[in-house]
Amino acid sequence: MHPDLGSSFSLLDLTALVCFLSAWWGYSYAVEHLSGGKRSLNGMMNRYRHAWADQQIVRENRVVDTTINASLQNGTAFFASTALIALGSALTLSRSADDALTLFSTLPFGAPMTRAVWEIKVAGLALIFVYAFFKFAWAYRLFNYGAILIGAVPPREGDPVRIERAARRAAAMNVVAGGHFNRGQRAFFFALAYLGWFVSAYVLFATTAMVLTVMWQRQFASDARRALQDYDDP
Repeated sequence: MHPDLGSSFSLLDLTALVCFLSAWWGYSYAVEHLSGGKRSLNGMMNRYRHAWADQQIVRENRVVDTTINASLQNGTAFFASTALIALGSALTLSRSADDALTLFSTLPFGAPMTRAVWEIKVAGLALIFVYAFFKFAWAYRLFNYGAILIGAVPPREGDPVRIERAARRAAAMNVVAGGHFNRGQRAFFFALAYLGWFVSAYVLFATTAMVLTVMWQRQFASDARRALQDYDDP
């Protein structure tokens, strides 16, 4: 480790980083575990995932179900590939540290930093993209499992109890897969906020607040949520 690394990060830098991580964890916990999260766009869509299972029970031909699941898999594969590309791009930043340090120091609110600090910040960005890749890759695998579970739903002429349990099982797997996909996307959003730290701690405070605002608006006050709410079942 660089001998001056401990003194290179100011108290303001460490405070901004703690606020960034706390905002990420707090938002995730609120959306996924608190009761208010059920009223979010993700929570409402999870109910429609179960409504999709209800249609599987009465549908004779389930080709449409496998098609929907395939589209979910394809979208997840795209984001997993994007995460790998972003990871490679982040790692190349360490190779151009000298030019980047000069550039960021000339930006408004830019703060000078050492090469060691720059490399630590780049490593943090890379870790975010690694986390995102694992989430997308696992979501892809779970959607694959979901396709198998859809295929395991008995024909509608079979035992109603078995059919309902099988459909509910497929829906539960789909909800879990969607949750991991959402966490991967959330990592992408917070990676944008993290970029502010390359300029200065003050910018990290601002970008974290902006990302939180945008994500909250999309989950609780967006036109997409209103579209569901306006036509939701009574």
